[in-house]
Amino acid sequence: MRANEINAEVILKGTRVDGIYNKDPLKHQDAKKYDRISFDEVIKMNLNVMDMTAFTLCQENNLPIVVFDVNDKDNLKKIALGEKIGTLVENY
Repeated sequence: MRANEINAEVILKGTRVDGIYNKDPLKHQDAKKYDRISFDEVIKMNLNVMDMTAFTLCQENNLPIVVFDVNDKDNLKKIALGEKIGTLVENY
């Protein structure tokens, strides 16, 4: 809700992995990473990205989410510079 109040352009979601996968990449070597995915696809595939209430608020307010590996010390800088890292969740 706060992101909407301040007119944020994107939500940054730091995780232990480098994006959203079809299954846990820490447990499954054949996990497929998504570079870009829609809110509807995440819901349809029942992917556990974040709290569903917060996720739905982002969807309803057309607020994209970038899911990235928070343990890579350069990732925030890369995001700020406009590099494409992690997974982008958006309405399309």
